[in-house]
Amino acid sequence: MAWFVKIERGIVDKPRFDQFVSAHVAYVNSLRKNGHQAHSGYWAERGGGMMIFAAESMAAAKAIVEADPLVANHCVAYDLHEWCLVTSNLQSADPQSADLQSAGLIEADAMR
Repeated sequence: MAWFVKIERGIVDKPRFDQFVSAHVAYVNSLRKNGHQAHSGYWAERGGGMMIFAAESMAAAKAIVEADPLVANHCVAYDLHEWCLVTSNLQSADPQSADLQSAGLIEADAMR
């Protein structure tokens, strides 16, 4: 699996956006339970946010993003990128993580 990042910007007013936040949180939690190691949050200055997650391919990542309630209900526009992890304390979903850990480029302990 590879890492992907969805960078989003809000395109609706806050009352409409807020209608779907709890569904979005539940969706991210379901992704985590299904092995996608998803993490999501918003920018401190508001107006947008980011979700990072693991998926098998760009096509699978796009399907995951399109099913996000914030996307499906047209509350955000987004850009999707495959993220090549170089250093982090996140547990890498990338099969190369063991090689990167042994080379000292990724810390072995995982953030939970």
